[in-house]
Amino acid sequence: MVVPLLKKWEHRVRSIMSERIHEDIRNKRIEAAQEVPLPGSPAPEEVQAQKPVAYDADGRPLYAAPVEAVPAAPAEELPAQHQVVHVSRATEPVAVPISDETRKKHEAAKRAYPSLNLSEHEYIIRAVRRHPVGMLGPLLATGLSITLMFILIMNYPYFSDVLGLPMSSYGLVLLMGVLLSVLFLIGGYLAIWVYLNNRFFLTNESVIQELQTSVFSRKEQTVSLMNIEDASFSQKGVFQTMLNYGSIRLSTEGDETTYRFDFVANPKEHIAVLNNAVECFKNGRPIEDISNSDN
Repeated sequence: MVVPLLKKWEHRVRSIMSERIHEDIRNKRIEAAQEVPLPGSPAPEEVQAQKPVAYDADGRPLYAAPVEAVPAAPAEELPAQHQVVHVSRATEPVAVPISDETRKKHEAAKRAYPSLNLSEHEYIIRAVRRHPVGMLGPLLATGLSITLMFILIMNYPYFSDVLGLPMSSYGLVLLMGVLLSVLFLIGGYLAIWVYLNNRFFLTNESVIQELQTSVFSRKEQTVSLMNIEDASFSQKGVFQTMLNYGSIRLSTEGDETTYRFDFVANPKEHIAVLNNAVECFKNGRPIEDISNSDN
């Protein structure tokens, strides 16, 4: 009776030992699967979640077949839809308020220079005229021509004796000399008038250049301060340096147009004021008040 009991206990111990050995092997397999998963092998969570459902006659655990996951159907892509944003705007432009000081400066500029096309917010900071040295040519030519006419009229009796001209033509020569002298005076005046009507204006918004090439030819050029890329001056020769006059040169962005204004008195000062106005306008700062100059 003792022998069957011992055999029964021996069989029970072997079953427990076999179960523990298989459990250790299964745990090692799980750890190896977690470290390096093989393609097609179940995920570590699935292996860990599997438990033996029964044991065979030798005590080996039996597992259920893994359930294959059904891949989810891909979501249908919806066609792209364009969003439309409706923005309302005023049918008429909104008037920008003008300060009283700006309005007074604008009205004063319009009274002083009615020919300029200024906007409601625009006023003149500096008006630049040409240097008087440019009038020397017309003045000298006019004076020399009138002087020669008077010399010819006053010395006609002497020329008539030398050249054998009749004295009866003295009245006609006197009339022609007077008429030519008047024409020379008118021509000299018009030349100076054309010269002085070439002007250069700096406003708080733009640069305006009036070009008068003849009595009946006039052109006005306007350049916004925002478009000015470079402003410089030049003085060449002894006379320009001694008399302090020269040329102002402006270049714009984009089309690379160059604007030139010659015979400017004190060009260095005007360029300094212009560069300051351009910098203030581009940076949105108010332009400091500068007294107008007609030099």
